[in-house]
Amino acid sequence: MGGWLLAAALWLALGLLVVGVAGRLVTYLRTPQRLPLPLAPAPTGWAGVAARLALELFAFRSLYRADRMGWLLGWVFHASLALVVVRHLWLLAEPPAWIAPLVPLGPWLSAALAGSLLALLVRRVIAARLRYISVPSDYLWLVYLLGLVGSGVVLGHLRPQALAEGIAFSRGLLGAGALPSAPDPALWVHGLLAAGLLGIFPFSKLLHAPGLLVTPTFAARDRRGSSSGG
Repeated sequence: MGGWLLAAALWLALGLLVVGVAGRLVTYLRTPQRLPLPLAPAPTGWAGVAARLALELFAFRSLYRADRMGWLLGWVFHASLALVVVRHLWLLAEPPAWIAPLVPLGPWLSAALAGSLLALLVRRVIAARLRYISVPSDYLWLVYLLGLVGSGVVLGHLRPQALAEGIAFSRGLLGAGALPSAPDPALWVHGLLAAGLLGIFPFSKLLHAPGLLVTPTFAARDRRGSSSGG
């Protein structure tokens, strides 16, 4: 019974994630942009806009220019998080060849993810400039993510039996096996924290990447540089 409850929580959270993200995207796209003021120097063509957005999305160019330490910690966090999420795919089935190299890197990825989160939290606490612009949710989200990562470390690296149960549970979610009747406590904690993150993510400030795609300062081109409008 316990396995079905945890599975239901995760599927519900996944549904909220999909519906919530879709709803936010619709809101972004329907919001009028009466003042298309691109951040200078702005590209004059759409290829340049695409390149600019790519640099912002994947290299955090503006953050690099404003805060080098914040950029480094933020980039390590996002890169390690992306690799950890991709690595989780091996829990659902036999890992394909392109995922297999990531499997033995689990401890290093977990250390990079936890270390960057902890550094971001400490920096936000001790840096006066960051404290001034911070609200309670900024700290709570960092603590929440540390709890999620910490429970994943316990489940994936410190409790082999729980990890085996987690693999069986993950494959059971897709109907490839039976769900455990009483999941390990480490699996419960990690699963519920993951469900909470998925369910709340679309409605929180953590969903910032899609908004960047429709932000006039980055997604608009400089029309003055091209008489043809291209």
